[in-house]
Amino acid sequence: MDLLEYETKAVAKGYENIAGVDEAGRGPLAGPVVAAAVIFPAKIDIAGLDDSKKLSPKKRDELFPKIQAEAVAYGVAIVDREVIDEINILQASRLAMKQAVEQLQPIPDLLLIDGNQKIDSSLDQWAIVKGDSKSMSIAAASVLAKVTRDRLMEDYHKLYPQYEFHRHKGYGTKLHRSLIEEHGPCPIHRSTFKGVSEFINR
Repeated sequence: MDLLEYETKAVAKGYENIAGVDEAGRGPLAGPVVAAAVIFPAKIDIAGLDDSKKLSPKKRDELFPKIQAEAVAYGVAIVDREVIDEINILQASRLAMKQAVEQLQPIPDLLLIDGNQKIDSSLDQWAIVKGDSKSMSIAAASVLAKVTRDRLMEDYHKLYPQYEFHRHKGYGTKLHRSLIEEHGPCPIHRSTFKGVSEFINR
């Protein structure tokens, strides 16, 4: 798979500042959703960069500072559990991506967005399904978002050790579901999600 496929297409159409945008944390039962946006220079090659889901935690941690060092600009945005429960996870993900893009200087002239949903922005946008395996800047954004979110969940483990967030990062694993059943939800659990909602006010 060519990780520069969409950047190459965009440059051919005259775009210069091309930002890849992705999020991490749509699926978990707890914690925030995190989005990142990354603009790379035209000539870029970061060895080992790929869709964050295909990389080991160790590899993602290694790539994190390299992406930050090589990027022309990057932004990371966090939308917390309360907002997710208020506006739903899809809208919260789109909001986080919008906030990450708004941090970028220079302002991008094209957004490459992972998935099939565009965001609330007047900038040109291409929504790319499985974009994190077709665009280097989306792959980089996926790593920044994933590492940031995992570190947040490790911090939450210190606050709420009974849920072992450092192990499952809030995803609905068998272990996590059994701990919610045992202890009830905590303040970072998404109250509108199945797997949490049935244990509220039991």
